[in-house]
Amino acid sequence: MSRTSSLRAVLFDAAGTLIAPQQSVGTTYGRVASRHGVELPAWRLDDAFHRVLRHAPPRVFPDLPAEEVRRQEVGWWRAVVRSTFLAADSTVKFPDFDVFYGELFDAFSTREAWCVRDGMAECLAALRDAGLATGVASNFDHRLPKILQALELEALLDTVAIPIDCGFAKPDAGLFHFACAQLDCLPEQVAHVGDDPARDTEAARRAGLAGFAIGDFPAPMDLVRAIRGG
Repeated sequence: MSRTSSLRAVLFDAAGTLIAPQQSVGTTYGRVASRHGVELPAWRLDDAFHRVLRHAPPRVFPDLPAEEVRRQEVGWWRAVVRSTFLAADSTVKFPDFDVFYGELFDAFSTREAWCVRDGMAECLAALRDAGLATGVASNFDHRLPKILQALELEALLDTVAIPIDCGFAKPDAGLFHFACAQLDCLPEQVAHVGDDPARDTEAARRAGLAGFAIGDFPAPMDLVRAIRGG
């Protein structure tokens, strides 16, 4: 029996796999900053953001109540945003950085900031029609369920597992195993689909799941056929 024939569920990463920003991070940062008197080009903010994010500490806060985790996540992102602007221009000054940051953080909570990647809603529906459960296992913060609901993906998902729920983040196996438990499945009965080789594909396989890289499939329905075994 092939590995895919024994699958009962498929998990997806969120950003970069199921959903994507409507515009680049730098474009959104720059647009909101402009309303607060700071003008920086999107390309410079994009470059600074990715450099800062690579060196940021893990966004995991185990053993804290959910409300405190939300507060810590907001603070984590505040530090990333502040460092991004300083990395783009060390002389930058906002009239009130906290007011700017509050607007920016809220902007990424809305439907307008995100889109469903082409074909992914149909992919989820096809997997469910084939009798497979579907879910999300993502390192996204507490805003994700609201975003998925706004994008009308919530009804196509049986679970959404994020660090605030379990105290683990990918590549730690804990997040994958938590999501599997939410689906009442063993890891070997679940596939995970993502866009990051280290945090998604390889980490899922180490955790006992079947790992698929979304970039290996020209169209989402090709992924459905691979998961269904042809």
